[in-house]
Amino acid sequence: MERGGFLIKRVAFKHGWYYHYRVHNVKSETLLNNGLASLKQFLEDVFDNCPNDYFKSGPRGSSLKFKLPNLNIKCITGHEISALAELGLKENAERFKSNHSKVQMFMLENDTNTIAMEVPIWLEATEIDGYDKMFNSNEPLTGHIDVLRVNDGKVWVWDYKPNAHKEKYADTQTYFYALMLSKRTGLPLEMFRCGYFDKNYAFVFKPEEVSKNLYIDNQTILP
Repeated sequence: MERGGFLIKRVAFKHGWYYHYRVHNVKSETLLNNGLASLKQFLEDVFDNCPNDYFKSGPRGSSLKFKLPNLNIKCITGHEISALAELGLKENAERFKSNHSKVQMFMLENDTNTIAMEVPIWLEATEIDGYDKMFNSNEPLTGHIDVLRVNDGKVWVWDYKPNAHKEKYADTQTYFYALMLSKRTGLPLEMFRCGYFDKNYAFVFKPEEVSKNLYIDNQTILP
């Protein structure tokens, strides 16, 4: 049994390589009981009902290479998530090989707002207009959310990037992660916030502002 015992539920999905999906049971019960019940249900259901075939091919959120239009993104130094990343890298230095695991597991076990990690998500071609043009494919878009947090009733989709300030497309990746989770849970994008981070910087934005700029006359302007 992994550290945290029955507090943390875990399954390994072989989606190209192994992704270790984990949910903190106690924190999900506490943080998802006020308007976020559909997210709690999704996090529970995906343990047994993940469409694993979707992850064998098709576009992946982490591989998207186009910019989002008119993005109002804020760079924050001294954000609490950067402090958590720094602590995770230090405290789990000998426990895990990858920096991702060091940060993710520290947050899941110690941060009061982190409820899950490596959350599998997907989007089907029929769920948004202009899908085939946007992704040059009709296969489902897939991905895994590094860290899922809840703060002040908002669902935060976070991606850990060791050199966050050098990232060109992390905003695109996290936006579509939020969109995918919105579609899976039925929660509106206004309930979500997006960000990517390292131990020094956090970059954050509101995904609903992106969606307003994706279409002109019902036609996608991406890519």
